Amino acid sequence: MAVSGIVLFGFVVGHMFGNLKLYQGPEAINVYAEHLRTMGEPILPRNALLWVVRAVLLAAVGVHLWSAWTTTRQSWAARGGRYEVWTPVQADYAARTMRWGGVLIALFVAFHIADLTFGTGHPQFAPADVYSNVVRGFQRVPVAAFYMAANVALGFHLYHGLWSLFQSLGWNNPTFNHWRRTFATAFACIVAAGNVSFPISVLMGWVK
Repeated sequence: MAVSGIVLFGFVVGHMFGNLKLYQGPEAINVYAEHLRTMGEPILPRNALLWVVRAVLLAAVGVHLWSAWTTTRQSWAARGGRYEVWTPVQADYAARTMRWGGVLIALFVAFHIADLTFGTGHPQFAPADVYSNVVRGFQRVPVAAFYMAANVALGFHLYHGLWSLFQSLGWNNPTFNHWRRTFATAFACIVAAGNVSFPISVLMGWVK
C-alpha cells in the first residue's frame, strides 16, 4: 500500500500543479494538455506515452485498492468481532475515515475521468479545450460541491497515508519522526487547497 501510495502521491501533486495553469488563462492550460498528448514524439506515436502513464497509474490504483481490502480483512480477523465499546485512543479523524474516504475518492475519480477526460459525463464537453471544459464543468454547482468534498477527503487521506508510509517502509527514526507530521500536514493542505481553489474560483467568477 505504501509503495503504490507513493506513485499516487506523485501523480496527485503533479496533477494539481499542472492544473494551476488554469489561472494563466485558456492558452496556458490548453497548451499544457496538448503537451501531455504529444510527450515522446516523434519516437512514440501521439498519446502513446500518456497511455503508458495512465496504465502505471491504473496499476497503482489496483494495487492500492487490493492492499486496502487485504489490510481491512486482516484487521477484522484480528479483532475477532465487533467492539462492545469503541473509544479511539491513538486513531485520529483522518485514520478513522481512511476507508470511507478512499471509497469517496474512488467514486470521484471515476466521475472526474468521465467528466473531464472522456467527456461522457459532461454535457458541454469540447475536445482539446480543457479550459472551457473546466469552467463549464464547475459552473454546475453539484459538480463543484462534489469536487470540493472529494478533495477534502483526499486531504485527510493524504495526511494519514503520508504519516503512515514512513513507518510502513521502515523509515522510522526518532531523529526525524517529529518532521513526519509536519510534512504530511503541509503536503495534504497544499494539494487539497490547490484543488479546492479551482471550483471556488469558477463559482466566484474569478475564472470564467
